[in-house]
Amino acid sequence: PLYLPRSHRTYSCVHCRAHLARHEELISKSFQGSHGRAYLFNSVVNVGCGPAEQRLLLTGLHSVADIFCQSCNTTLGWKYEQAFESSQKYKEGKFIIEMSHMVKENGWD
Repeated sequence: PLYLPRSHRTYSCVHCRAHLARHEELISKSFQGSHGRAYLFNSVVNVGCGPAEQRLLLTGLHSVADIFCQSCNTTLGWKYEQAFESSQKYKEGKFIIEMSHMVKENGWD
C-alpha cells in the first residue's frame, strides 16, 4: 500500500489502517452514504474501483462505481463517474467514503 507522509493528517481504513486520503483532499463532510454519514474527497489512495452503474441517489441520477480498500477489500463508498444534472457536475471524478470505514491519524486535535 501507499503510505502518505507522516506530517499529514490522514484518513485511514478503520479495518486495516491503510491510508485512504489526506485531510487536504476533503471537500465536504455533509454527504449521505449507504449506511450513514460520508465525506466527499477530491482524491484517494489505496482504493480500487468496481464497474460503473447508474443509481438514483438523493440528489438525482448518477453513474457511480463502488470503491474498496485495496488492502482488505472492504467496500468504502463510491466514485462519481458522471452526474446527469448540471448542478451535480462538480462531483464527477470525486470519491465518497463512509465515516464508519475511516479513522483519523497523525496530529488531529
